[in-house]
Amino acid sequence: MKNLAVKGLILIFSLTIVFHLLVLMKVIPYTIVWGGKLKSDAAMYKFEFVSLAIVVLFLMVMLVKSQILRWRIPLFTVDLALWTMLAMFMINAFANLLADSFLEKIIFTPITLLLSALILIVLLKKK
Repeated sequence: MKNLAVKGLILIFSLTIVFHLLVLMKVIPYTIVWGGKLKSDAAMYKFEFVSLAIVVLFLMVMLVKSQILRWRIPLFTVDLALWTMLAMFMINAFANLLADSFLEKIIFTPITLLLSALILIVLLKKK
């Protein structure tokens, strides 16, 4: 179960990186991200680059946790990062419910809840 959760997180983070790149390239309209509050290209670029950096960091944490990346980072540090990610996703799920964008509510709320559940499995399952 834990291995499936780790693989699921790596897949979702990878797809999220592609999604943010598509937003940055304006293939996907930026009106469906950041709660529908972005009003200019300049704001979109700033917020989307931050989003992209954060998701890349999340992916790196999962690659270290899964030992695909064999960096010498203490397990405590990796687990602390995972607990922080869990808290961020729980807050984000609530924020998605308050979004102006209907798509953000119906698509991204379930995704953030799924991410929260998968991270919790990774943290609590021993094998």
